[in-house]
Amino acid sequence: MSAHNPSLTFVYVSGEGTDSTEAGRSMWARVKGRTENTLLAMPFHAYLFRPGFIRPQRGAVSRTAAYRQLYRLTSWLYPLLHRLAPGHTTTIEHLGRAMIAVAALDGHGPHVLHSPAINRLGTPAATGAAPEL
Repeated sequence: MSAHNPSLTFVYVSGEGTDSTEAGRSMWARVKGRTENTLLAMPFHAYLFRPGFIRPQRGAVSRTAAYRQLYRLTSWLYPLLHRLAPGHTTTIEHLGRAMIAVAALDGHGPHVLHSPAINRLGTPAATGAAPEL
């Protein structure tokens, strides 16, 4: 695909705790890190999203039963978690808007985005201009 479209932008939603050194103790973090490293080496613009806690909105429900139960039990904690650790929280709306916004970056800016950058990119700009990282 990138041979036909060199300006292709690919977004991979990974997760906080991903290990790009591929040497950590947690297998899931090493696998995600290897995936990220492989994507960054490919001939297109790859952006790697590493959100922490993602708050569902507007009636969104996970297809995974364990996640549905986890969100049901912890959703009331989100305002407190967001206040205590804002750098580790985001919403599905911020995530979705940020995924669209990186397409306009044309390969510029950081390629690994954690929740604070996701939230900045995902905030609707009053002027319609792309937010800065």
